[in-house]
Amino acid sequence: MMRPVDPGFDAAIRDRLDHLTKPLGSLGRLEEVAFWYARLHGSDRPPAPRGACVVFAADHGVTAEGVSAYPSAVTGEMVKNYLRGGAAISVLSRTHGFTLSIVDVGVNGELEGLEGLIHRKVARGTKNFRREPAMTPAEGVRALEVGMEMAVRASEAGATLLLTGEMGIGNTTSSTALAAALLRRPPEELSGIGTGLTPEGRRRKIRVVEESLAIYRPLLATPLDWLFAVGGLEIAALTGFILGGALRRIPVILDGFITGAAALLAVELVPEVKPWLLASHVSLEPGHHHILEHLGLVPLLSLDLRLGEGSGAAIAYPVVVSAVELYNRMATFAEASVSEAGPG
Repeated sequence: MMRPVDPGFDAAIRDRLDHLTKPLGSLGRLEEVAFWYARLHGSDRPPAPRGACVVFAADHGVTAEGVSAYPSAVTGEMVKNYLRGGAAISVLSRTHGFTLSIVDVGVNGELEGLEGLIHRKVARGTKNFRREPAMTPAEGVRALEVGMEMAVRASEAGATLLLTGEMGIGNTTSSTALAAALLRRPPEELSGIGTGLTPEGRRRKIRVVEESLAIYRPLLATPLDWLFAVGGLEIAALTGFILGGALRRIPVILDGFITGAAALLAVELVPEVKPWLLASHVSLEPGHHHILEHLGLVPLLSLDLRLGEGSGAAIAYPVVVSAVELYNRMATFAEASVSEAGPG
């Protein structure tokens, strides 16, 4: 059972923010972020952020329908690139000083023996959900458990902030299908170009999702049903990671469309998760905007990103660190012997 957020320190946090040596509210959304972080840590002097990013990687059988601009082999190839330190998220983790873990939860390839990779393969990718359900319930539950395990692992290593990341060729198609089912919106409104589809490729992706939803809709009733039918193993793991973070009382920075779909599913399953989420950015994928709007999350950044990997969460991370450090380290008017503003 997830305990609700304790508002006991809200007044003290707000009082400190309002008495730092600055005009009232002049740090804008940084004050909102500092308040979010401090109240979730249950303290008016919260710990300095220590970030842990986990990238879950898995393949998607639906790529057989021609819904991606890249071949499925790229998933495994990119996993190796992460481990070598050559990917965007690898560079950002080194630049901003958070830990980075790469988890094989369902890559369709042999990755045994790769140094630094966390091996938790549930299956060699999902099935083609246009033809059959993407995964069995047992596979979906196992992937959820992998995500929760990674949240516990990060917590025990001292993380105070989780960053979400993923890799999986074809996962924008799964995310579009999940979002369309859970938001009850047409795929046309939610579908973007993914990794760079042509207009014809986008139309093909929309058609695959529409036809699949028409098949499954009369048969499915719950959010987990939809995850098993059209989701991805990395999306399931991300959902578990988000749930695990909230259960361990660690705030979570969301990345883009894929992690947004996982967050949507997590909130559908456990509504009390929502206060623990921070939207790093809004991506160019149309579905991401609709997910954030539904969840009531206002993104920190708008940089036209559509990379995934956790890159948006990673770029937002130093913003959160800045907000918390300003909150913790700035002097108050009383401490600095500076006169406060008088009545306007």
